[in-house]
Amino acid sequence: MRKMTETVKQHCRQEAETAKLATQLANRISGFLTQNPQKHLNISLIGNLGAGKTTFARYLIQAMGHQGKVKSPTYTLCEIYPLQTQSGSITAHHFDLYRMRDPLEWQEAGFAECFDVPGFCLIEWPEKANGTLPPFDIQIELAAGSDENERVITMTALLSDGVSVLENFIK
Repeated sequence: MRKMTETVKQHCRQEAETAKLATQLANRISGFLTQNPQKHLNISLIGNLGAGKTTFARYLIQAMGHQGKVKSPTYTLCEIYPLQTQSGSITAHHFDLYRMRDPLEWQEAGFAECFDVPGFCLIEWPEKANGTLPPFDIQIELAAGSDENERVITMTALLSDGVSVLENFIK
């Protein structure tokens, strides 16, 4: 795939604005996967401890239609969420690699096939896998602000499918 970039930067002053941004992204992902039902997106979540990665993932997965609790995968490494789109079933895999000690742990746990099923993978702390993950379509970087609910969220498309999701994001 040809690398391309598209960047969306949003200053969220309250958690409700973060939820709104995650919902907007969910709508774009849902539209992309409805038009491309066999596609899979890889999305990295980058930021310091407490930057809001899991909170953003929770809002995104719930906006995609998950009706239950979205748990942090800190201890399980991966939580799986079956979702429905207009064109059928997809799966959201939410990874948290923070506790990994070895870059190959996620592969040894049998998670490699998660990156091939229709849907998307959200990966917190991707740097812990040290280059063993497939390429990312979108990178989401979260930085905490001066207030506890304030975030600066930067979404960058790294591959053409990510560009398709993010182009014309904020009109």
